Amino acid sequence: MAEFWFNVQTHEVEVGPQSDWTKLIGPYPSREEAERALQKVQARNEAWDRQDED
Repeated sequence: MAEFWFNVQTHEVEVGPQSDWTKLIGPYPSREEAERALQKVQARNEAWDRQDED
């Protein structure tokens, strides 16, 4: 089963980790989930910021 990674430098999805791990988010089970990686990170950061404010 293939794993999909999002490269934060190129903003492209990689099948299998092809770049340095410091540039990757993942793994994700599908290309679509990897494509949404930055949205997930942003949502989590916003949630953590709200928790810190409380």
